[in-house]
Amino acid sequence: MVRVTNAVASRRRTKRLLKLCKGFYGDRKNHLKLSKDAVMTALANNYKHRKQRKRDFRRLWTTRIGVAAKINGISYSKFINGLKRVGCIINRKILSDLSVRDPNAFRAIADTAKQGLVA
Repeated sequence: MVRVTNAVASRRRTKRLLKLCKGFYGDRKNHLKLSKDAVMTALANNYKHRKQRKRDFRRLWTTRIGVAAKINGISYSKFINGLKRVGCIINRKILSDLSVRDPNAFRAIADTAKQGLVA
């Protein structure tokens, strides 16, 4: 009886793995064991960093809003609290964009937030 090697499937599996590690440095791109580890790590980090990118952007937006609010004479927490009291539903991404691109519009929103704190 001839030994069965399952060559087609294993070659396909190997090619798929080596295609995933294209561009890696050193032996991680053409040795099977090292490639397998490298690809698994890369895919895990890819998943993890997709989640982390959202956190990083929210931190950036918060920082930008805080700086712009300070320029307009109000702290970040009071600014957000004032907007909530007034009923303004602009999200942090848009507020951050306004603080960078249109400071006059942000100033108007900051004045609105200040009025919300007084009332």
